Amino acid sequence: MTRTESNQIHWIVVCVNEFAKYKGLEVHDAFMYLYQFGGISFLVEHYDAEHTLSFNEAVEDLDVICTNKGGSL
Repeated sequence: MTRTESNQIHWIVVCVNEFAKYKGLEVHDAFMYLYQFGGISFLVEHYDAEHTLSFNEAVEDLDVICTNKGGSL
């Protein structure tokens, strides 16, 4: 695993944890929701831009992405 991949994984884990806090969910449930409604894919695909934002902004983006794909938290 490259250092970039390791950094990306760490950042995604933090985003999932922050999303869980934001929505009042267990981390596992937050991950499953994000996975099901495209949030994880979004983070991977747009890492280069998203990781330059605050975690609050990234979490808000995740909320919009998942809602637009049928999520309803």
